[in-house]
Amino acid sequence: MLVHPQFDPVALQIGPLAIHWYGLMYLVAFGVFFALMKRRIAMPWHVAEGWTTRDIDDLLFVGVLGVVVGGRLGEVLFYEPMKYWAQPLEIFKVWKGGMSFHGGLLGVIVAMAWFAHSRKRSFFEVTDLVAPCVPTGLLAGRIGNFINGELWGRPASGDLPWAMVFPQAGDAIARHPSQLYQGLTEGLLLFLLLWWYGAKPRARGQISACFLIGYGGMRFFTEFFRNPDHFDFGLHGLLTQGQTLCLLMVGAGLAILAWSRRAGARA
Repeated sequence: MLVHPQFDPVALQIGPLAIHWYGLMYLVAFGVFFALMKRRIAMPWHVAEGWTTRDIDDLLFVGVLGVVVGGRLGEVLFYEPMKYWAQPLEIFKVWKGGMSFHGGLLGVIVAMAWFAHSRKRSFFEVTDLVAPCVPTGLLAGRIGNFINGELWGRPASGDLPWAMVFPQAGDAIARHPSQLYQGLTEGLLLFLLLWWYGAKPRARGQISACFLIGYGGMRFFTEFFRNPDHFDFGLHGLLTQGQTLCLLMVGAGLAILAWSRRAGARA
């Protein structure tokens, strides 16, 4: 049985300025996103669509706003509304962690829709370009969660070689390191699958649909190992709130995939 290493959440201290590992992971995520996007726009079918490095700069800027604002608001509204109602200033302390993926996704969707409208491009043209570059950011975020010792897993058998005690949980129970499970599935594995699938031209909307289905399915599975943030209302503890939101993602992805196959927008 392992014990969480209890990393110092501050990666670097320069006088009064503290750089936290969680924030540093976001910087890594945005840097990797930029590098991957440069590879994406160099693919012949994207070259033909006229994408440029300037477009990546602008996409990254609006995407960061969508992730941060949407992710934080999602955490506040979906998971811990009473906590932040009682301590509203805590909403702005993003370096402590607490970012909802589903809220961040909604924020990015709004940002991509605005970008597409402003550049007179179709929404799925933008999201199909971006989708394969997103999971590496999710991997970085889960590493940040692990460093912070937050979002620990459910109790695990002490015989599990990688079962881990998280002192932040306030007990000595061996738990699943679910942050790592999620990083490896919805982060690394999803990236590899989407990058492979996006390496050829696909009908409009199909890559975006596969992102929604892939993430939703993988997150639904790993939620069984994660200590639930909140059980869904009305389901008597059968599903977590995250799992319910993931089912909506999968449903939306299947609907987009069906539309794409019917529309046959691009071979």
